[in-house]
Amino acid sequence: MKKREDYISWDEYFMGISVLSGMRSKDPNTQVGACIVGKDHRILSMGYNGFPNGCADEDFPWEREGEELETKYPYVTHGEMNAILNYRGGGNLEGTTLYVSLFPCNECAKAIIQAGIKKVVYDSDKYNGTPSNTAAKKMFDAAGVEYQKYQRAGREIRIEV
Repeated sequence: MKKREDYISWDEYFMGISVLSGMRSKDPNTQVGACIVGKDHRILSMGYNGFPNGCADEDFPWEREGEELETKYPYVTHGEMNAILNYRGGGNLEGTTLYVSLFPCNECAKAIIQAGIKKVVYDSDKYNGTPSNTAAKKMFDAAGVEYQKYQRAGREIRIEV
């Protein structure tokens, strides 16, 4: 008997985990998931966008517009940042790859660089050209962090839970 040939690739697997992780987010507009992977194809950490531990989802705003302190932006921790902060491996993330469903903002780019992550594979770049996006790419270029658009295979995977 031969091995099956229709198994998913590593990129499909890790991006799938990122998307699935993002589904934990309570954000009504944008759900972002992230997955940090070592050179040996082992998952080191995951995260999704949401409020910090101890900050109840019901006590903080999910609004996108309005007075700054009445929007989600000063309070939400992004998926990439949560994946970095969730890492409990007892070392650094030097040379790892981050899979993320949305291209990182400039603040997450700083954390990615400082953590030693060397490659970012992203699905969506819907904020391309904005100041935050441009700054993130400029810092990645300067620090030698490779970023690569995820190439969708066109495969649909259904998971019943």
